[in-house]
Amino acid sequence: MKKRIVLILLVVFVILLAVGTFFVTQTNLFGAKATKLQQVTGITVVPTMRDAITSDSSWCGTFQLVWNDMKNEVVKKDIEFTPQEEMAANLNQEDFTEDMISEEYYYKTYGLKTLALKEEIENGIKEKFDQESSILDSFDWSEEELEDPNNPNVRRYFFYAMLYRKFEFLQTFDELENGKFGDQYENIEYFGIDSSTKNSVGNQIDVLYYNNEDDFAMIINTKTNDEVIFCKSPQGENFQEIYENMNTKANRYTGSKSFENIDEFKAPKLTFNEKREYTELQNKEFKTADPIYDIGVIEKAIQTIEFSLDEKGGEIKSEAGIDMILATSSIDSKPKEEPRYFYVDDTFAIFLREKGKNMPYFAGRVEDITKFQ
Repeated sequence: MKKRIVLILLVVFVILLAVGTFFVTQTNLFGAKATKLQQVTGITVVPTMRDAITSDSSWCGTFQLVWNDMKNEVVKKDIEFTPQEEMAANLNQEDFTEDMISEEYYYKTYGLKTLALKEEIENGIKEKFDQESSILDSFDWSEEELEDPNNPNVRRYFFYAMLYRKFEFLQTFDELENGKFGDQYENIEYFGIDSSTKNSVGNQIDVLYYNNEDDFAMIINTKTNDEVIFCKSPQGENFQEIYENMNTKANRYTGSKSFENIDEFKAPKLTFNEKREYTELQNKEFKTADPIYDIGVIEKAIQTIEFSLDEKGGEIKSEAGIDMILATSSIDSKPKEEPRYFYVDDTFAIFLREKGKNMPYFAGRVEDITKFQ
């Protein structure tokens, strides 16, 4: 009897242990899932600083660099679709060019689309930045999608760019207490300067302007030539307008541009990883200046932006690639001829008209053919 009771208690214990383990596991899974959902950013990547932005947006010059090479080195003219895409018109203005940034910041190349070019890119970014590409395999490198030297009517090109920087602040900021961001976000991680921070940390900050606690801009200097600029309450419908408005305010500001010992600063830690495929630009014909390969088509266009920032500094990595075909108009603009079948074998209308006259003198509609045969 005692053995039976012990056995029953043992079975009950095992069942309770299993149920408890399952509950804890499910709780952890749901917790992990909730955390993952909180990390989904939904940040819009825009190709130029002129493109309209949403509440959460990002831009990097890599896509402009590959567009410039495509436009200037191969197409030899502005990329113009019918109807024209606004982002294409903005890209054609070339507001960002390679002479606006030091060569150490970026790697770019282009050429006929071959596996040798892909290998050249992989080796190039590894040697220059010790980085690997996260977009190259998003393009089709199968044999039928590569440049075919035996096809004189089509040329396949690939354009690529990577920007990579890792920078450190002159001095490490303090990690501050978690706090609110706006009126609805809580427990946000911050870094910066408060009353307990040593005074020298603030020396790396230059004030652009300070009108009040909701309207200011500032620069944080780094150990390299990189500057981190914060602009609170930005004004403008795109990054170009925001940047110009910020500079206008800075030029008009007559107050102190030094960060004083009594001043305080805090900024949220940042991290995101976004990828955009520019479907708006894909599979649409445009004219080129080449007398032979006078039709161009972008098969795929991709850009990524990875960014992180904390109390020590930051890191940014951005890639862009364009897969493009050039072809003769006789190949691309004319559809393949197919036979046409004029089979009057279902409901139809028939008219008789005198030659040279506007109106017919007979009309008929046939649906039930048995009535006519």
